[in-house]
Amino acid sequence: MDPKTTSDLKSQLDLMRREAEERQAQRLARDLGYEYVDLSKTPASVDALRLVPEAEAKNAKIATIELKGRKTALAALSPKLPASQKVIKDLVDKKYELKVFVASASGLEGVWKLYRFIHPEAEEITGRVTIEEKKVEEFMARLKSFDAIRKEFSEEDFSKLTPTKLIEVLLGGALSLRASDIHTEAEENASKLRLRVDGVLHDIFDKFPKDFYERTISRIKLLAGLKINIRDQAQDGRFTIKLGKKEVEIRVSVIPAEYGENVVMRILDPEVTSIGLSRLGLRDDDLVIVERQIAKPNGLILNTGPTGSGKTTTLYAFLRHINNPEIKIITLEDPIEYRLEGVEQTQVDEESGYTFASGLRAIVRQDPDVVLVGEIRDEDTSDIALQASLTGHLVLSTLHTNDAIGAIPRLINLGAKVETIGPALNVIIAQRLVREICPYCKKEIKIQADLKGKLEKLLKNLPARVNRAKYEKYTLYESAGCEKCSGLGYKGRIGIFEFFEGTPEMEESILKGVSELSLKKLSEIQGMVSMQEDGILKVMAGETDLKEVERITGKIEW
Repeated sequence: MDPKTTSDLKSQLDLMRREAEERQAQRLARDLGYEYVDLSKTPASVDALRLVPEAEAKNAKIATIELKGRKTALAALSPKLPASQKVIKDLVDKKYELKVFVASASGLEGVWKLYRFIHPEAEEITGRVTIEEKKVEEFMARLKSFDAIRKEFSEEDFSKLTPTKLIEVLLGGALSLRASDIHTEAEENASKLRLRVDGVLHDIFDKFPKDFYERTISRIKLLAGLKINIRDQAQDGRFTIKLGKKEVEIRVSVIPAEYGENVVMRILDPEVTSIGLSRLGLRDDDLVIVERQIAKPNGLILNTGPTGSGKTTTLYAFLRHINNPEIKIITLEDPIEYRLEGVEQTQVDEESGYTFASGLRAIVRQDPDVVLVGEIRDEDTSDIALQASLTGHLVLSTLHTNDAIGAIPRLINLGAKVETIGPALNVIIAQRLVREICPYCKKEIKIQADLKGKLEKLLKNLPARVNRAKYEKYTLYESAGCEKCSGLGYKGRIGIFEFFEGTPEMEESILKGVSELSLKKLSEIQGMVSMQEDGILKVMAGETDLKEVERITGKIEW
């Protein structure tokens, strides 16, 4: 018989056996007058397991699965067994308020596997992990490239490597390379790890044994305060690493996949929000637009672009620039990514009813001067944001569109009233992030006559507000890669932008019936520099290259 067929048949038989066990447990619960619990679908708490030692729990055929204060949930194969009765009595004598369920033998065995996490290492886990600064500095000093991280794993015997050591190496290497995300991906026979650096994913290692991978995922889930016995549902959590005087937050997302669970750890470094307007990558003429618009006492500033395009960092830089003791700034975010000193930050909580719409209504009643709304994603939020911007508030928010012009049709599609969009809009920004060419290994390249002509034509057609003199004596560069940039040829990222300002002409156009073609003509009259054009100007300034601009904005239409 084909091995795959044999495997499928075994899986079906196992499933049938489990289902029969669960039906039997349900009947027993009904006969004894207890509630039934399916432990394969119910989260179990490691803190709760600690209430009863492993040997005693297995002997009594029980598992303590939940602990909230003194309230405890206990699952038993049969609560009437003498050993089970003894454990129940002991917990009641210790003043625990007990609720008893009946569970299947397989369900209990699955929960008992979690006892392996109850040891000194696990007891140190409090939802917050501290790594010694010296250890982090050691990793950051040693792991300066992808190859250095790969070597750390390839030379380590997996019988000796612990999940904790793996996570420490990953975090140390990721911080050293300024990675934004760590990806762990389950595959059929082995699993792999990847790092996202400057917006691009890089394979690090793809031969992690399945059992080791699963133990590592459980360790990550423990650190992030997630349920480690739940593997068929998406979960989100976080933990913190203390590095000297700063704390780096790690946001964890877990999703079920075909061969296990996939985890993404997003690294939120507070230094990201410390950048000012001058470090965003804005040209001088665009900076004039920004300073003019954020100085206004009311109106809507929209920043558009896909996830990971730097929208939040840009809006935080705006808030830092205008923040002072004389004004009140309140944010509504999902979730709060970085802490801003002097700003009142609130977080969306769908379960408690604190949505973007309801939260924004409440915030407006708090008499703020400036409001940051993490994202406009529905009609209610768009309507309240527009009304707030028309009634004395400066509102900053984000919208998912491809460019600045597309924001207006998007607002209309969301149900925003056309008569309020024009008067409310101060400026629409669109942005992307391009990788900066490595300054350590870049070298000048010869410019072909055809390309030179195209660049000079672009300069000639730019609006008058752009300082052409800065770009007339330009040099183009390429980079083959070096140790400083891990052989990538790029190091760091910079923003490319376009700005579409609200004007009486825009308001009139929207009221007449907006079309993207008419808005495009209006933007040309206004003198908008497109993101792609801004990217080419940054190429001419020696900050990036044409290949990178095309990767982010598409083929250049000269």
